[in-house]
Amino acid sequence: MMKSHRKELWFELKTRCGYVNITPQVEAALAESGIREGLCLVNAMHISASVFINDDERGLHADFERWLEGLAPHEPVNQYRHNDTGEDNADAHLKRTIMGREVVVAVTNGALDFGPWEQIFYGEFDGRRKKRVLVKIIGE
Repeated sequence: MMKSHRKELWFELKTRCGYVNITPQVEAALAESGIREGLCLVNAMHISASVFINDDERGLHADFERWLEGLAPHEPVNQYRHNDTGEDNADAHLKRTIMGREVVVAVTNGALDFGPWEQIFYGEFDGRRKKRVLVKIIGE
């Protein structure tokens, strides 16, 4: 019989941008679910944050930050029409679009079925406030 499990993870980074390996929290949610075979969706529930899969390597994370800042620099904030609304986070919306909203990972024998070096990350592009990530697991 198909089951589903829903869990919210909350984050509040002290910096404007940063990356958090959330694989342990997702694995804990999977263990709570009791689901052995199925799919696990993990998505950022804020349009200035991301969830993505990659390697947990500091140099790569620094490369992401430099690359994204080159594509969508935060300043000058007046370069973006979105910021005409009085906000200053247009770059965060663009960075989120590039890094993605969600990931889906297969669940096999009660574990996340990853390739080599794969880990799940929360990417923050407009931090210093509470944001949440949804973990939704479906299966048997």
